[in-house]
Amino acid sequence: MAYTPGLKIKELVIIRKTRRLPIKGEVLVNVEDRVTPNTIVARTNLPGDAHIVSVANELGLDDPGLDPIEKYMLRKVGSRVEKGEVIAKLVMFFGLVKKVCTSPVKGSIELISNISGQVVVRGSSFPVEVDAYVPGVISEVMPSEGVVVETLGAFIQGIFGIGGETQGELKVVSSGIKPLDEEAIGSDCSGKILIARTRPTLNALKKAIQVGAKGLVSGCIDEKELNTFMGYELGVAITGEEDCGITLVITEGFGDGMKMSDRTFNLLGRFDGKLASINGATQIRAGVMRPEIIIPQLSVDPSVLKMVDREDTEVSSEGLKPGVPIRIIREPHFGALAKVLSLPHELKVVDTESEVRVLEAELEDGRRVMVPRANVEIISE
Repeated sequence: MAYTPGLKIKELVIIRKTRRLPIKGEVLVNVEDRVTPNTIVARTNLPGDAHIVSVANELGLDDPGLDPIEKYMLRKVGSRVEKGEVIAKLVMFFGLVKKVCTSPVKGSIELISNISGQVVVRGSSFPVEVDAYVPGVISEVMPSEGVVVETLGAFIQGIFGIGGETQGELKVVSSGIKPLDEEAIGSDCSGKILIARTRPTLNALKKAIQVGAKGLVSGCIDEKELNTFMGYELGVAITGEEDCGITLVITEGFGDGMKMSDRTFNLLGRFDGKLASINGATQIRAGVMRPEIIIPQLSVDPSVLKMVDREDTEVSSEGLKPGVPIRIIREPHFGALAKVLSLPHELKVVDTESEVRVLEAELEDGRRVMVPRANVEIISE
């Protein structure tokens, strides 16, 4: 049976976030240490880019195999060099003719090839630090790699997002059915994560950046306006690295008439003014990754913890069955909420002429549709 793990909307759950370095480095915290979102938990140095320098061509050597470049090199493998520094020199005709080759970057000589006549200069390494992202306790340390941060709070997944990790206080700026416009966004939104039940206008997005808002969570967004805002057509294979000045999390889908579900909006509204961590990173294809909103609740009575689920933020979902709430994640009903009515056993031929397993679903407006099971995700309770 194929289906996408469902969006999670949890009022109180123990959340485990893995914070891992891109390459091995140094872990700076220990198990049971308490951390804030800005605590640096691990760090490393990433090697710089490799730059290939054609020394033979720059010195005018016709056959590096017969006239190896090594004898013209002023720096050896492993030597540190500055940008613009002369690394090779050819002197001819009693010093009347001089040809030099310089390093294109600051870094070190990594390779000298007499066969190709080329030199590889590796740019200087640069530091990479990983923060905790959420307040909580270190529950696990992976030596030289990273940690697992455990926190207690509300956890909500969106259907689509852009932009990376950020933190800020939640602020509800729109609760009606009209689109969020720039007039609802003032200077008091600086540093905040804004909550809007319906779609933001293009001007509202620009105003949010102008006043310094950290993020925006809305029920839907107009695809054309989003592309205009980004300046290019945004693909949906994977997002999260966009440099757009704000992190967006969309909870329902693309369009104009959608609004944030009552359950999601009411839950976010309850935490108006509370600190939250959000991440717009989205991957819809293999290795599904959803944008998320985490609202820590570290002051909960410890006796309550025994009744709280403990789970990673990416978990397997319960099976599809009649009555289960779902969201459709492909056209022509992208973003629509529904509930499963039946799960026919026989395969059905879809528009692509493929035979797939389908389900019968009832949309919120009462319409019944047949949908490939791979085109839905379960909304976890």
